Amino acid sequence: MLIKDGVFKNHALLPCIFLPSSFPRQSVSPKLKFLSNQSLRSFHNFRLLHFQQKLNLKVIAEKDFDASELVSGGFSGVEDTDLPLEFCHTRTLPPALTLEHGVLEIKQVVEKLKSNPLCSASGILRLQVAVPASTKALNWLCSQPQSLGAFPQFYLSKRELQDPSCDLFPLEGHGISGIGSAVYFTGPCLTPKVWGSIKRYVSDSPLIRPYGFMGISFDTKSSSLKYETGSFYFFIPQIELDELESNFILAATLAWNESLYCPFDKAVESFEFRLNQAIYCVSPSLESSYHIWINFIQRRNFILTKLKNVQMVHTDVHSLGGNDTGSDHVLPEEAPSSHQFYFRLSLTMAFTCNLPDSLSKSHCSVQDCANINAVWSSLIIEECTRLGLTYFCIAPGSRSSPLAVAASSHPLTTCISCFDERALAFHAVGYARGSYRPAVVITSSGTAVSNLLPAVVEASQDFLPLLLLTADRPPELQDAGANQAINQVNHFGSFVRFFFSLPPPTDHIPARMVLTTVDSAVYFATHAPHGPVHINCPFREPLEDSPKEWASNCLKGLDFWMLRAEPFTKYISVKQFHACNGRSGEILEVLEVIKHASRGLLLLGAIHTEDELWAALLLAKHLSWPVAADILSGLRLRKALTSFPEVEANFLYIDNLDHALLSDLGRAWVKPDTIIQIGSKITSKRVAQMLEECSMCSYILVDKHPYRHDPSHIVTYRIQSSITEFADTLIRAQLPRKPSKWGQFLQIIDKMVAEEVGFQIYSECSLTEPYVARVTTEALAQDAALFVGNSMVIRDCNMYGQGWVKSAAGNAPRMSSCETTFEGIRVAGNRGASGIDGLLSTAIGFAVGCNRRVICLIGDVSFLHDTNGLAILNQRIRRKPLTIIVVNNHGGAIFSLLPIANQTQPSLLNRFFYTSHSISIGKLCQAHSVKHLHVRTRMELEHALLLSGHAPTDYVIEVESCIEDNATFHSILMNSARQAADHALRILSRLSVPDHVCSSLFLGKIKRMEYSLYRIELCAPHTSTPSSCNSEGFYREGFILTLSLNDGSVGFGEVAPMEIHKEKLQDVEEQLRCILHLIQGAEISYLLPLRNGSFSSWIWERLGIKPCSIFPSVRCGLEMAVLNALAERQGSSLSSLLLGCEISSQESASVKEDETMERMSRVQICALIDSDGTPKDVASIAAKLFEEGFTTIKLKVARRSNPLEDAAVIQEIRQKIGYKIKIRADANQKWTFEQAIQFASAVKCCDLQYIEEPVVFEDDIIRFCEETGLPAALDESIDGMHEDPLNMLSVYKHPGIVAVVIKPNVVGGFENAALIAKWAQQHDKMAVISSAFESSLSLSVYIQFANYLEQQYTRICRVKDKETKPTIAHGLGTYRWLKEDVTAKPLKTCVHSHGDKVEVSVQDAALLLRNFRINHEIIQRSYMEEEIQTYRVSVNCQGFSYSLKVREAGKYIHMMQDKVIIFLHGFLGTGEDWIPIMKSLSVTARCISVDLPGHGESQIQNCANEEGKVESSVSIEVVADVLHKLIQEITPGRVVLVGYSMGARVALYMALRCSKKIGGAVIISGSPGLKDEAMRKIRTAQDDSKARYLSAHGLQCFLDMWYAGDIWNSLRNHPYFGQIVESRAHHDDVSALAKALSGLSVGRQPSLWEDLKQCTKPLLFIVGEKDRKFKEIAHQMCQEISNNPGNKDNEGKKIHEMIEVSDCGHAVHVESPLSVINSLRKLLTNLDHIV
Repeated sequence: MLIKDGVFKNHALLPCIFLPSSFPRQSVSPKLKFLSNQSLRSFHNFRLLHFQQKLNLKVIAEKDFDASELVSGGFSGVEDTDLPLEFCHTRTLPPALTLEHGVLEIKQVVEKLKSNPLCSASGILRLQVAVPASTKALNWLCSQPQSLGAFPQFYLSKRELQDPSCDLFPLEGHGISGIGSAVYFTGPCLTPKVWGSIKRYVSDSPLIRPYGFMGISFDTKSSSLKYETGSFYFFIPQIELDELESNFILAATLAWNESLYCPFDKAVESFEFRLNQAIYCVSPSLESSYHIWINFIQRRNFILTKLKNVQMVHTDVHSLGGNDTGSDHVLPEEAPSSHQFYFRLSLTMAFTCNLPDSLSKSHCSVQDCANINAVWSSLIIEECTRLGLTYFCIAPGSRSSPLAVAASSHPLTTCISCFDERALAFHAVGYARGSYRPAVVITSSGTAVSNLLPAVVEASQDFLPLLLLTADRPPELQDAGANQAINQVNHFGSFVRFFFSLPPPTDHIPARMVLTTVDSAVYFATHAPHGPVHINCPFREPLEDSPKEWASNCLKGLDFWMLRAEPFTKYISVKQFHACNGRSGEILEVLEVIKHASRGLLLLGAIHTEDELWAALLLAKHLSWPVAADILSGLRLRKALTSFPEVEANFLYIDNLDHALLSDLGRAWVKPDTIIQIGSKITSKRVAQMLEECSMCSYILVDKHPYRHDPSHIVTYRIQSSITEFADTLIRAQLPRKPSKWGQFLQIIDKMVAEEVGFQIYSECSLTEPYVARVTTEALAQDAALFVGNSMVIRDCNMYGQGWVKSAAGNAPRMSSCETTFEGIRVAGNRGASGIDGLLSTAIGFAVGCNRRVICLIGDVSFLHDTNGLAILNQRIRRKPLTIIVVNNHGGAIFSLLPIANQTQPSLLNRFFYTSHSISIGKLCQAHSVKHLHVRTRMELEHALLLSGHAPTDYVIEVESCIEDNATFHSILMNSARQAADHALRILSRLSVPDHVCSSLFLGKIKRMEYSLYRIELCAPHTSTPSSCNSEGFYREGFILTLSLNDGSVGFGEVAPMEIHKEKLQDVEEQLRCILHLIQGAEISYLLPLRNGSFSSWIWERLGIKPCSIFPSVRCGLEMAVLNALAERQGSSLSSLLLGCEISSQESASVKEDETMERMSRVQICALIDSDGTPKDVASIAAKLFEEGFTTIKLKVARRSNPLEDAAVIQEIRQKIGYKIKIRADANQKWTFEQAIQFASAVKCCDLQYIEEPVVFEDDIIRFCEETGLPAALDESIDGMHEDPLNMLSVYKHPGIVAVVIKPNVVGGFENAALIAKWAQQHDKMAVISSAFESSLSLSVYIQFANYLEQQYTRICRVKDKETKPTIAHGLGTYRWLKEDVTAKPLKTCVHSHGDKVEVSVQDAALLLRNFRINHEIIQRSYMEEEIQTYRVSVNCQGFSYSLKVREAGKYIHMMQDKVIIFLHGFLGTGEDWIPIMKSLSVTARCISVDLPGHGESQIQNCANEEGKVESSVSIEVVADVLHKLIQEITPGRVVLVGYSMGARVALYMALRCSKKIGGAVIISGSPGLKDEAMRKIRTAQDDSKARYLSAHGLQCFLDMWYAGDIWNSLRNHPYFGQIVESRAHHDDVSALAKALSGLSVGRQPSLWEDLKQCTKPLLFIVGEKDRKFKEIAHQMCQEISNNPGNKDNEGKKIHEMIEVSDCGHAVHVESPLSVINSLRKLLTNLDHIV
């Protein structure tokens, strides 16, 4: 290739251009430089230029040369049209085990396309599959055969050129390679029209990217490229491998366009040809990317031209600009680009930018070496680099000078040094852990070599590759008393895989012997069993570069080696591949064992590579066995990129097996019959002990090495294989999935233990070591890594570490909901020999090797043991910042948890075991100039992690801890976990569950639920009613729920809303009606009695309702009914159901007296006094209550104008009764801080038990406690804590807050109430259950619940080893207000025959619930599941008859009312979509839904005769006309329209243009159309093409494509997404549906933007928080309407509103129906006020 006049010329016909074959190799002198091929090619280029100038040759065309090779496989996509492609789709295939498996999946899809071709005239189809990260993009490209004729071929780096973490050679990752062109774009000027053509092909997916160049002109006729301003060349690759953070994406793109002479069949043929041409089986190689690259360009027959200041553009749909606006967000020249790339356009035309070529490196020549020592050293170093060993750890020393000089002067090496050989060797071990390739350690002779032993042992035990080059004295100085001369032969014995002692360098030995020695050593180091290798290198003097003559004939045989960049000897292994039916008998035996396992357990030990991590993940998914993942597996800290319940159901992770085994019941239950262990090391001792007890089971151990890692001697099948190979065997075998009770119960136990452990960690105020482990692991970013030390920290991480869940975002490929979307986090630790030496140095090496941000978590003794590692830390070479967290408990804390701590004197423990110290870690860091942070609180730790995580430098975070406190908290954690496991197993053991369950974790179904509205009379107004109320009577209203299971069990619940809690009776009833519909047939989970998040999960996963959208009183009543039904099903009381049994045997043994059990069976009651009246009157009431047996009373205060008046009441009570009764005061947040202080000063001597909510502002309550010294209690402050209550409660840990008053129907049920109560008890605060004037039904449940909490408190005290406090009186005295009750026999409250207090028997409460009967005299009405009325209505319009299916709710109740709501569904929906919402609102309105024309069971018939028949039209005008006539038949009055998406557009059109019959409209995710005419045209074409696809390929194929769109990202998280999509497949007339899609296109819809400016109809816009597009549209619509002065009601209020529903996407009415119901109620209420 020549450069002349700025033009790159292609000389395809010049034989001299093929340099490697044109010039004979024998003409090269054998004494050439290293990398002399670079100098050789400089010489050849010089000759070539001279030769061409001399001959003055011109470019001519060869007969069979075709310029189309330049764009092989693609067509020019530049087209003079604004219309979109007819078909655009990205299909994500299931994750593949290997790259080859991914290609097979793509090929299977191609075969189906051939048999069922797409009918679209133009389109683009992208097939993408996630593959493991082993095959790098560059390696894959370089492995392609020279015969591959698909062009262009390219590689580009996604790294920033200035990134300091980049390798010297910037091709080590984060790149993209591509082959072939699906479609290309080229021309002299990139006009908006051309830019639009490019956008047509990338509009479907952010991962479809055009690549190319700006300012370069491509001429197909002259086969040349030239710089030309404004010109461009872009293409979309046919095959693409993209390196993402944790896995790679293999993508294949198929494009076609009949108008551009590339029909679908031709495109498939070309696509398949390119797919079959490429190579995908790429063997892993240790060779560096540099050498792979250099070898690649040397083997290719082209001239590689280097470009400067040229960028390769790679853009996507987001940067190109959205189709909805028609504008470009980014100018072409501003598009994302790369400065580092390789691009090959044809057989002979290729160029690079900022990548090395064979001319860019130079090295000292062997001939220039001063002596033979330098020759041999240079050979050793050069061969190491060719083998991929480029990281050198050099210890200072004289004897090793030749090696050190050669290594440090080589251009491809990275060298680091340290004065401590031990730290240096561990650093090399860390590098091997991070990079999977050996580091080279160079040392001097003598004890310098011996100092390597600890690291060698670690590398040997954990199979880590390591190359040791140890300098030595020559033989004549051995055993002669020479200085630093020891016997270094076989110095490391059996700990190395290979040893060779070279002779002292001499020119009498062929130099190639040195190369083969290095090749052999590295082979042994990097092949199973991996490990350290040792080459001993004796040197005679001179050790420096002093000249000493040597004979060059020792280089004989190295000519070819000098010409290439490859190792001298390549070791090649031929793998034996067996077909699936050709497996060996031994493997078939193992497969049979696995197949017949009923209690299989998958153990994941240490996993070292990303490929192994990926394979283990797919293996876990395939087996569906419980998975116990060790901390070093990487899956213990997995990151879930989605919250799909279907995905989570595919994995049974048992992260808390260690804690579950603390329980005797747990150990008895966890008895697997088959175990598969991946990897050799398991951190948990308890798990190892459990394995020993399973000696009778089948135990399969899979690992790459052949060594016996079986300390318990229980392995029955030892498989030497990689995880990938083993997973491939099992996946091919297609083993059946057999969900079992054992596995599911194990998961339940794990969940309960996890909840308990998490609760203990987060509820503890102080900074504990388990909290450090939890927060540190949670702080790990997706692309970060963790290095964990030994001793205590690795055990804490293994037990308390945790990953996270987040929604998939960005460019991450969407996976279907049935596939894995988990990612592992790289975790490393020195568990080969498990020593505490060298950990800091290892962590630094690990950070270098993995090239990630690393968090290192180690103990203080480990840190002090390796402080010399700080010297390495300062040499910031080739790595990202490192955060080192040192848990400083001033000694060896692990001994405090061992039996020796209880048997040894403290002084001996401190001195000989803890090795207590007072060394300043901060000063050590200061001495090494390392930044240091000292943290003592949880907040300080979180801040330090945040700061260090974004800082550009290293940090040491010292966490202050205490051995004694650590031991105490670990004891609490273990005891709590033991109790949680016991509790879960006691409950589960009482459930009758078959051994093999088909439906995961469910024991029955809900047959039906009904509710009854009650109205009971009160003796007096409840205390929240103003005292001035003069009503003739006082009443309490609510609902009784009756829930029936399919086995006949019945449970009752009470929903009793109060308006002071912002719940109205009508709103609550609407929610109940919706739930009644959704709950029918719902499965009941085993987990519900266990709570701990189980109810929230069940509500979302079984009912499809977001728990946060349910009113607290509704949630409380629902939980009450479900728990009561389960209690009846089990034949137990509610209290027993919650406890698991009446009392465990362990607890019984600890009960010393019968009175204790008797006391626990009754609950004390606190009397309530509404303190109206004079102080004497109130005191008289209090005295009477005291006489009745009440020991505690609560007075309502803050009702009077002066706080001192309230204080006078309390003073009067004390004077009248004295201090024999406990007094509580409740201010209900009605006092200012000053008023509360005034009250407190007056009652200081009155001994208040506490005062509830003394101040109006919650932030002032702690201040109140501190300034007054009075105890306070929380009540209203916790009312809103429905989500993440522990975090919200953390601010109230102050000891001045002594109680938490919990109303279950206000805090949102018993699950939340139990969590809040447990937090209070954990912090020695009273957990007081309080009623809100409910009936005896709720009171009985509260009694049971209070009893459960009392026993829970007893357990907490036992765990903490402290005395229990006296039982408390619960705030259930509201029963005295009940004049009537919902049951004929109210709950009995009295003084017990053997007691002196007013109490309620737990047994009496249980009997009332068991024999509960509704008092029908107080029932106003009852409601069961309402039958939806369905009928058909025929409407004639424009010569067609539209027979519409209509569904109606509330017809007969509201026939005389004029409130009618018409619901309009979206495209592909039917009127059935609205049924839950219709039933909810049918209390106050007739609710009607319609199957719109073309949808569901609606029909369109032509009314004309055969001759006059025309095609039906389904336009928005026609649909509006049809609906208008329908409305006239339904009601004489106006209606409210509620529309979603397509239905919303119809509703908006009718509200604006058919206003006489429309009273208002609700627009859910709707649009008024497109303003821009060009965009209307584009959208029309898009919808037309989709309609044709629907007609040609059927509804099922269309649904797959339709719901793959980004707009459904949020809906895909819905637990019923599969059923929702399946329901969309039921339409009677697919042809009519296609017509509706085309006719109702947004492009054909009249734009309503101008109409909005004149709107006078009430409009409510509802959008989802995550629906960015329609949120913006709704904002714009509101803005247009707000400019109209007529958009206000009679009171001047705006009649339009926008509501954004949180955590929802486009389909708001499906994702959060209760939120939509609440919003609709607001509109209907507002309409009542509009005249």
